This record gives sequence, structure tokens and C-alpha cells, in this order.
Amino acid sequence: MHHVTDPNFTDSTLNDPELDAPLALDPARIDVAELGEQLLGAWGEYRKRSRKNASRPELHRDDTLPYTEHRERVLKQLHLLAEEGATNLAFPKRVGGGENPGANIAAFEELVLADPSLQIKAGVQWGLFGSAITQLGTEEHHDKWLPDVMSLKLPGAFAMTEQTHGSDVASIGTTATYDEATQEWVINTPFRGAWKDYLGNAALHGKAAVVFAQLITKGMNHGVHAFFVPIRTDDGELLPGVQSEDDGVKGGLNGIDNGRLAFDHVRIPRTNLLNRYGDVAEDGTYSSPIENPARRFFTMLGTLVQGRVSLDGASTNAAKAALAIAVRYGNERRQFNSATPGEETVLLDYQLHQRRLIPHIATVYAQSFAHETLLKQFHGVFSGELDTPENREDLETLAAALKPMSTWKALEVLQECREACGGAGFLAENRIPLLRHDLDVYATFEGDNHILLQLVGKRLLGDYAKQFKGLDQRQMAGRIAGQVASRIYSGSGLRRVGQTIVDFGQPARSVGWLRNPATQHELLSGRVETMIADIAGALRNASKLPKAEAAALFNEHQHELIEAARAHTELLQWEAFSDALEDVRDIPTKRVLTWLRDLFGLSLIEQHLAWYLYTGRMSPQRGALVGKYVNRLVSRLRTHAQDLVDAFGYDDPLLRAKIATGAEAERQAESREYYRALRESGEAPKSEHEEFKKRRKR
Repeated sequence: MHHVTDPNFTDSTLNDPELDAPLALDPARIDVAELGEQLLGAWGEYRKRSRKNASRPELHRDDTLPYTEHRERVLKQLHLLAEEGATNLAFPKRVGGGENPGANIAAFEELVLADPSLQIKAGVQWGLFGSAITQLGTEEHHDKWLPDVMSLKLPGAFAMTEQTHGSDVASIGTTATYDEATQEWVINTPFRGAWKDYLGNAALHGKAAVVFAQLITKGMNHGVHAFFVPIRTDDGELLPGVQSEDDGVKGGLNGIDNGRLAFDHVRIPRTNLLNRYGDVAEDGTYSSPIENPARRFFTMLGTLVQGRVSLDGASTNAAKAALAIAVRYGNERRQFNSATPGEETVLLDYQLHQRRLIPHIATVYAQSFAHETLLKQFHGVFSGELDTPENREDLETLAAALKPMSTWKALEVLQECREACGGAGFLAENRIPLLRHDLDVYATFEGDNHILLQLVGKRLLGDYAKQFKGLDQRQMAGRIAGQVASRIYSGSGLRRVGQTIVDFGQPARSVGWLRNPATQHELLSGRVETMIADIAGALRNASKLPKAEAAALFNEHQHELIEAARAHTELLQWEAFSDALEDVRDIPTKRVLTWLRDLFGLSLIEQHLAWYLYTGRMSPQRGALVGKYVNRLVSRLRTHAQDLVDAFGYDDPLLRAKIATGAEAERQAESREYYRALRESGEAPKSEHEEFKKRRKR
């Protein structure tokens, strides 16, 4: 081991007392059971029950079925869940529910390992259709429809998205016009682009739909509201005026009957308006407890945030499963000769393989801990314990931040794990490629990821502006000057010079600086703050411009805003990981998880290293050590990789991948034994290659 007093010590040498010390070589393993319980979170018992369900063969995906039969299988699976009451946790106790929103989401997320089509169809029925009635309706609506929704006697669709207006819900074309003479709503699709599309249960199974439409009464459009609209008879026949088309085969989730709906002046009773936030009297008079139309609209949509919450958790679970499969295979599969005669090297002993998988383990742990924070916030709001406007706004922002990052990361992890398992990873029997196909659309529904991050970015800009509220011109100028001075200090090279002087000849100091949690937090948070401040400065005069010019100016900085939102989410995940470390009691486990947290933080810094260098946040000397120290952490964590994925708690019935059952280890053992016996028998043929090398040496 090199020390700073060693004359041969160079700036490229790493020195970390913890990783290099004998303590770091302690063979003590992490406490897999305790860590597993921590990962299960506050609703662990509900997750375990759901995993038992997800382990049942009758709930599993059958990859041999054509999509039409796959749809019928999934519908039968939903009936099995309904018969057990496994889907009632979120509904009011008065109608037979459990009023436990956090437990409901936790249990729902685990169904992704049974079949993502089952999970999402369950989400359509109980998480969207049923939840819309619960959250947007009143007790009258609950009593009338929820028991049949819970039992699946009333399968339904959630009809919000339109062909022309996807994420722009406020601009949808479907109308609901009140007819005072008959006291009915007339639901109408005025043009082809206003067809509702991509709706689960719409093509075949749905008997009703919660339809979002522009509420018009007495010649006034009061914006988007939700209506309960019957669409089929009990025999499956479309009702008069209702049109339906089948979306057919998709890129994934083909166990769900996604389809389109349109309405040709379909009439429904006045009381079918889900009127918690807006009502119309018999004479057509509109009233609402929320006077501001924009606030009313966002309040209504905010009640449906659980879809984003559940996708964050389900995507993280799918990534965990892929890593559990790939790490198990990487620990058993051998390829290419090693230094030991007659032995080949285990894949996970190669640095490249470690680099491919272990940083993803760190990210998935960060996502897990961040999701637990999100789920607790969701439960607090929707249980009523913490239901304030401020908490709802924070919940919506947090969900809009985490859902994009976890859904994108799941696709990245699934693809990397597929490739890391070679040809075996491409076989359907090993789960990964089909999970990749099914989760592809997670990045689109429940809010397109880029649109969600734009919402987060706007919230960050709003929070940034609040710090100047109430300040006079002099105070505002002083605060801005301080921020500018900080950026000048970073950008001028003074920060870099300072770091280089401090570190001169002693890379150990750079390593210590990088490993310091305060440093990691400063680098991650400073990136967010700088990006938001720069965007705010660029948009400072937008409010004074004509509308078209202001929109054009915002458009110029849209990409930067989304990148700032991504940086903000990465910071949130790092903070959640750091907070979770405080709850770890077992010392070896805490040590390993601290390395894992550092790997997550430094991997983010490595990913954005160019930004840190050109903004002067980091000296070239320190920047050069980031990647090398990431390698050091990855190498140290290699020993613990299997334990870290075992703590996810996914056994063979949940993973259902042949390469994760120990079969590869048996094949490798059989191969090694065959060649060992052949060598010892003396009957092994001579190797031309070895003979050639001997001749070369003579």
C-alpha cells in the first residue's frame, strides 16, 4: 500500500484508509435478512402477501398464448384476485374496503413479477377506474358503483387520453353538454382526433368508463370533469351511441384489451357527473368548492397521482428482478481461460462485467429508498393524516420527478442485464426480454416522462422565485450578486486552483473529499441550484414579452429545464439513500451500503463530469480520480453483489428464469469435472496450440 510519504507516490494513486485497511477486507457478510426487511418498507407484510400471489402458477404469464387468449387469461386472473379481496385495500371501509392506500400500492407493485399485463389491467380496474369514482365522486357514487367495481362485476375503463391530445388533458375535445329539459348530460366526440385511445378494458371487457370531458352548461365551458358512462351490456354489446375499436397487438402488455372509445350524443343522468369538485344543479347552475378553474383542474388530476406512484415502485421491482437474474448468472457462468489451469473465469470477476451491473444495483437501492419516501407521502395525503394543499403539491411534484427516472432506469437495466446474460438473456424462459417489452410503455402512460419532468422544472423555478418575494430592489440585487459571485468564483478557475493547492501531491485528500457525504451533496445540489438559477435568469423578462415571444423564449430553454429536473431527482434519490443508512443497525451491512451510496453518488458525478469541469466545480485532478475511485468501489462491492440482490427477496417462483436457478452452476461443474477427469486419465488428446508454443520456445 502506498502512503503520501512514499517518494514513488503519484497523483494517479488511490488511497482510501477504509477500503485499503484490513477492516475493509473483513469477510463478514451483510445481514441479508435484515436488509431485506428494510427494503420491504413500512408495508412489508402486504408486499409479502402479494409476492405469494405473484408466485402462483395460475397468475403467471403464459408466453405461448396468442394475444387474444392472453387477454382472457388475464381477465380470469383478475377474477381470482377479486374473489380473494386482494384488491380492496384502497377503497372506503363503508363499502368493504381497507382504507389503506399505502398498503394497496405496495401490494400492487409486486404483481409485476406475475405478469405486467395482470398488474396493469388490475391498475386500470381498481387503480384508475375505481379510484376515479372514489376520489372524484361522492358517497352516493361510492355506494352505487364501488362494490361492483371491487368484485369485478363492473369492469371499467379510464377514458382520459385522446388521439389528438395525449398529455394535454386540459385541451381534450370530448364534450359533456347539460340538457336542462331532460336533466341529462350529452357526451359527444366531435371529431376523429377526440376519440379516447389506448384505454385498458375498452376493446372488450369494460362495461362502463369514467370519461373526462369539457363540462358545458348554460353556454359556459367549465373545463374538464369526469363522468360515469355505461358503454356495454352484461352480454358485451355496445350501448347505443358508443363506438369502440381494438388497438390490437402492441409492443408489450398484450394481455390487456386496449382500445378506443367514441360517443355519438350518448345521454347519461345528471347525477353521473362525479361531482366532488364541481356540480350542476337541476336547472343547470354550476358550482364548485374551488373557485379558480385552473386550481380546480389540477386538484382533480392530483387525486389520480397513485398511478405514477405505483409505476415508480413497479419499475424499480422489475429492475431488481433483472439484476437478481443477471448477477446470479454472472456468478456462475464461466468464460475464457483464467490463470488457474483448467479453469475459466467467472463473468462477474471481470471488471467490465462489474462495471456493467454493480452501479445499477446502487441506483436501484437509491430508487427503492426514494420510493419508500414517496409512498409514505402518498399514504399520508390519501389517508387524510397529512392531507393539506401543500402536501398534495409536494406529493405531485415528487411523483412527477421519480416516475420518469425509475421507468427509464428500468428499461436501461433490463437491456444491460439482457446483454450481460448473452444469448441466454434473449430467451423468453429467462424473463428479461419480455419484461423489457412490457415495461417500454411505462415511460409514456400516467404522464409522458418528459412532460412530467417539465412540471418538476417549473416547480423548481417557482420555488427559486419565492426567495426573492418581498425583497426590495436593493436586497434582490444583493442576493443575485451573491449567486453570480459564486458562479464567477467557480468559473474563473479560482475553485480549481484552490482544490489543486490543497490536494498537491496527495490524492488521498482528493479521495477523502470525494467520499465525504457533504461533498457529494454539495456537488449534486450545487448542480441543480446553478442550472435553475441560470434558467431563471434567462427567463427573467419573459412576463414582459408578448405571449408568442415568451413561449419561444421558454422553448429555447426547455431542454435545460428538463435536465435540471433530472438533476433534482438524482439529488432526491441520493438523499433518500443517505437517510436510509441511518436506519441500518448491522455494522458490516452499514459499511457495505455506505460504499454503495458512495458508488451511486460518484457515478452521477462521473456521468456529469464534463459539467463539473467546465463550470469549475471540480479541479481536473479531482475529476481524474472520480472514475478510478468508482472502479475501486465496484471492485470492493463485487464480493457483496450476490447478497445485495438476494436482499431484494425474489426467489425462484418469482424470478422464474432458468439461468437464475443454479442450473448454470451445475453445467459449469459438470464441464470442469469432465475435463479434470480427462486430464487425469492420460487419454486427453494433445493440444496443437500447446505443442506449437513448446516448439516456439526451443
